[in-house]
This record gives sequence, C-alpha cells and structure tokens, in this order.
Amino acid sequence: MYIKKNPMDYSDCPVRIAIDILSSSWNAWLILEISKGIVRPCDLQRSISVAPKRVLTKQLGELERMGILEKKVYPVLPLKVEYYLTETGRELIPIIDQLWQWGDKHKEDFINRIL
Repeated sequence: MYIKKNPMDYSDCPVRIAIDILSSSWNAWLILEISKGIVRPCDLQRSISVAPKRVLTKQLGELERMGILEKKVYPVLPLKVEYYLTETGRELIPIIDQLWQWGDKHKEDFINRIL
C-alpha cells in the first residue's frame, strides 16, 4: 500500500477532508450507487461500467479504510461481498446531492465556456 511521504494536515481546513474524499476517482459515484442499494462489487462494476474494475476495487478499499463504507463478507462459495455506507458515509449524501444540483444548474453555461 502506498503511504504519502507528506500526509495532508487537515487541522486547518476540515473542508479539505470532504473535498479529498469526493474528488478521488469514482468515489462520489460509488457512494451514490451504494446509497441506492447497489452493494455488490459486480453490480457496482455494471452500474459504473466506464471505470476499470481494478480502480473501483481500489477505491472501495480506500473508502472502507476511511470509514465511509463497511464491507461484509459472507462465508459462502463463491465468495459474496457487500458494501454498506456507514453513518459517516450517509452524511456525505446531502453534500453530493447539493453538488449535483449546482452542477446541473450551471452545466450549460460551463459547457459553453469551455467549448
């Protein structure tokens, strides 16, 4: 596992925590899909088919280590794994919803400015 040589100091800017979590590859989308009840890795891969499986697996592990998700492994063959949002993860949903609404409101203007 990669460990940053200079870890981020979040003490002076707590908003940076949410930004770092939500700005990482596919995290916001994973959190939203899991909040809708899509909890198995194969279902997440189908719903976020543009993301490489390896990347989604890595992001799920990071979100679990951050305390955003919990993983439940069932002792069956083939192995069954499901992910659930923790209370901390569920608290991110209104933030993601607000970002979605803001982006939806301003997307036409934004797209016109960058094209």
